Amino acid sequence: MPLNPIAQEIINAFPVNEVSELTPDDFRLTVDEGAAAVEREEVDVIEDRNLVGADEQDLPIRIYRPEGVQSPAPVTVFFHGGGWVVGGLVSHDAECRAIANETKTVLIAVDYRLAPEHPFPAAPEDCYTALCQIVDLSGELNIDTERLAVMGDSAGGNLATVVCLMSRDRGGPKICHQLLIYPACDMDPERWPSTKENASGYLLTDEMMRWFYRHYVGAEIFVDEPYASPIRANDLSGLPSAQIITAEFDPLRDEGEGYAQALSDAGVPTYYECVPGLIHGFLGFAEMIPEAKEARNAACQRLVAALG
Repeated sequence: MPLNPIAQEIINAFPVNEVSELTPDDFRLTVDEGAAAVEREEVDVIEDRNLVGADEQDLPIRIYRPEGVQSPAPVTVFFHGGGWVVGGLVSHDAECRAIANETKTVLIAVDYRLAPEHPFPAAPEDCYTALCQIVDLSGELNIDTERLAVMGDSAGGNLATVVCLMSRDRGGPKICHQLLIYPACDMDPERWPSTKENASGYLLTDEMMRWFYRHYVGAEIFVDEPYASPIRANDLSGLPSAQIITAEFDPLRDEGEGYAQALSDAGVPTYYECVPGLIHGFLGFAEMIPEAKEARNAACQRLVAALG
């Protein structure tokens, strides 16, 4: 299918600079400034608070409690994208509001530590620590931990499924479902055809991904560690049911599909969809691209069904 014409307009409006010319702080500022201009839905109650991170420092979270949510409420723990280097509570606020309202779950966004100041494994350790504390606070938060999902986009999708691995390996909280939107699943950019096929011209570039990898895991980007490259885990069995949604014009498309197949081969109930005509990051453009909004809302409804 050809590139969605609205996606093409967005690409034209946001020319990508050479990331080698940007510092992480510059990139973060650009992302947050862009996010601040996005229209956002009203949510009944939004609360910011701190947990204790894996480094014993404050770990900020934002709790979205939509109107009409059950009591106790099903809960979705959300990990933002941004290549493990950029993003936070500001960058994905609009998406979190919309997802909370669509799913009628209490959505809790985790502001994990970023690379390069805090390289791997700081981010997954923060995310897992947050998950455990959220479960421990279930009474105070009025959430139903028997209906617990994790979700993330891009690097956040990586962290969401890595948290599932960590929870299985460490005997942690039982997760019912994982929703991964165009996830990064493999630190080896040479392995997947879409990395070359969609290397440039679609916002996320191959060069940008390599920049993220270098900051996150260091100069050696071919990492076999499954908590960095979950597709390289020797055993994916026993993980929660999964949805993996990719975009046709995305360098990460094929590794997302490959991970869906690997999960399915391991006996994990898995739904996979590649959304035709769309680009990486379409979750953030859902109010501009009808097909992106449709894909987001359909994924949300599958999450609701998985939580029961």
